[in-house]
Amino acid sequence: MGDNRPMSFPRQQARTRRFTLGVPKAFGISPDGRRIAFLRSRHGTDGAACLWLLDLDTGRERLIADPRAVGAGEEEDLPPEERARRERLRESGGGIVAYSVDDAFTRAVFTLSGRLYYADLAGDEPGPFPLPATGAVVDPRICPRGENVAYVSGGALRAVSIASGDDRVLAEPDAPGVTWGLADFIAAEEMGRYRGMWWAPDGGSLLAARVDESAVARWHIADPASPEAAPQTIAYPAAGTDNADVRLAVLPLDGSGGPQWLDWDRQALPYLVQAGWTTGPDGTPTVLFTAQNRAQSELTVFSADPATGLTGPVRTERDDVWVEIMPGVPGFTSGGEQVWIGRTAGGERRLVIGGRPVGPGDLYVRGVSDIDGERVLFTASRPSRPGRVELWIADAAGGSAGPVEPPGGGGGGVDSGRLRGGTLVVQRRALDAEGVRTLVVTDAHTETRAKAVEVASLAESPELPVPAPRLWRAGERSVPSALLLPSWFDPDGEHAGRRLPVLVDPYGGPHAQRVLEARGAYLTSQWFAEQGFAVLVADGRGTPGVGVEWEQAIRGDLAGPVLDDQVAAVHDAAERYGFLDLDRVGVRGWSFGGYLAALAVLRRPDVFHAAVAGAPVIDWRLYDTHYTERYLGLPDEEAEAYRASSLLDDAAGLERPLMLIHGLADDNVVFAHSQRLSSALLAAGRPHTVLPLSGITHMPTEEATAENLLLLQVDFLKSSLGGF
Repeated sequence: MGDNRPMSFPRQQARTRRFTLGVPKAFGISPDGRRIAFLRSRHGTDGAACLWLLDLDTGRERLIADPRAVGAGEEEDLPPEERARRERLRESGGGIVAYSVDDAFTRAVFTLSGRLYYADLAGDEPGPFPLPATGAVVDPRICPRGENVAYVSGGALRAVSIASGDDRVLAEPDAPGVTWGLADFIAAEEMGRYRGMWWAPDGGSLLAARVDESAVARWHIADPASPEAAPQTIAYPAAGTDNADVRLAVLPLDGSGGPQWLDWDRQALPYLVQAGWTTGPDGTPTVLFTAQNRAQSELTVFSADPATGLTGPVRTERDDVWVEIMPGVPGFTSGGEQVWIGRTAGGERRLVIGGRPVGPGDLYVRGVSDIDGERVLFTASRPSRPGRVELWIADAAGGSAGPVEPPGGGGGGVDSGRLRGGTLVVQRRALDAEGVRTLVVTDAHTETRAKAVEVASLAESPELPVPAPRLWRAGERSVPSALLLPSWFDPDGEHAGRRLPVLVDPYGGPHAQRVLEARGAYLTSQWFAEQGFAVLVADGRGTPGVGVEWEQAIRGDLAGPVLDDQVAAVHDAAERYGFLDLDRVGVRGWSFGGYLAALAVLRRPDVFHAAVAGAPVIDWRLYDTHYTERYLGLPDEEAEAYRASSLLDDAAGLERPLMLIHGLADDNVVFAHSQRLSSALLAAGRPHTVLPLSGITHMPTEEATAENLLLLQVDFLKSSLGGF
């Protein structure tokens, strides 16, 4: 029975970086659709990703670049800017973590330990070959013609010629706190923009972001385990404080003249959301960028003349609550029609092509993945299946849209993909299959059932019973919910009459969905179930997948609706499954889930009897501008909303066991959150547990730490709630 529960899973999950190592990722497709580039490590515990090329004509995979072949492995000596960039991306692997290719798909560039390399994608000797660069290299981007590589080093934007090795400065910091060519903290952490430079279509100039952080408050993150080391100083724009000042300029590659600044009302629209280039019907290159106001009620697309810097609005989206930043837009079809995702009056977000809504009106559109000629690949969910994420292809010419069902499709799951040159790459995660399956389909269209080439995943198989979540919609608000039980638990046989303690395991907040039709979403929850818990996962209001009103229901109150829906899910689960013990209910979570866990045990001790809160936000005044102000407004104007969503005033009422876990090196949710709550609890004489993690950032990846965190949580919960 319980004595045979597997105990090797925590170590395996840590060693495999949550079973992501060995999974192919970061796909690029040649213009003719016949060659596919991707990253994948050599096996399921290898943290150094290699660059591979799949030739569809021969069916052969070719290794293009192996980090170990050039003396670089998983352990890298990275410049601080690259470490920060990877932290924003939540990139836990090493080796080649990103690459850039030219338009013809003949060359790729990447970095290893801050050194610059390029590889030949078309020849027989791919390399990789080193390129001379000045200083440590961050985020290299090859020009469309494959001749030059732009990169950032020491805050300066530089370019190096592949043929000659000539290296030149295009722009360098002109004041303290200034960098060129990189995304600012808010853009990378909250807006999904991870880059700050974009080549012109002819490769003759670069559009670049100048970021001035001089007005941003400086925070200092120290490591108590190394008192001799100076604290790390970061520019952190907390709610209500100054953001970085971000400008755009076009920089000529040949150095002729100075930067051509692009002007827009940056006072009214200070957030640079996205930027890039497009080509008009006459072949003239035009800059396209998107800016948002601080209240996030308005999002405007601008076009700009790169020669004069003159800008004009192309499209404006407004919403009284907030305008969501949607992935993959704006874009254009080959016929010049704009691709957008906009909200209809009082309705859901729609895919819009050339001003025409496309697809069913009740479809939950998640983002545009690619535009291939007149076809638009996008992701969406149907109203009855928020946990199923489908790929859809819209035909701009015909105005139709339909779901993609690749060969061997099955009954749904969570799909993502790329589309170029008529070739579709689909990655599917499903409940009835392990891990990630990757299929490459040529001549893709909405009804295709042609044979596909599979790109092998080398990921390890979890040493864990297969998760079998029971999925349903809970309570009056139909909260998407999942219940996982121990594989050894037989409520109708051997264990009839026995009741299981309940562990609520949510994220529960914006931009993260836990109840998905994918086995991998439930691995950690299933492991906790194997320890003797009935594990409940619920996506309440604020989470994606259900609808716009569902997401926006938390405006002005990050605590009430979120907590109410977790309580409703607990009670509904108990009504459905009589073997749940509501006298023993624990809750655990990380980041927003950590906030929710602490919130639950502080405000509803009648429902929740113990909590583990990892990296929790405690006081929203200490979190960043763009995220926090979207939901709570400005602190000086919405003081009551901040007070009601903070947990500091609740400390004196703690009457249940609470464990706080927090990385001391966390630069996203800083340790001050847990420290201030702990101080308030101590001042009120309330016992609690604090587990500080020296040298650990927001997401622990160090193997021993990641493993033992799970084991310590189980011990704490069992001691607080009792076991099976």
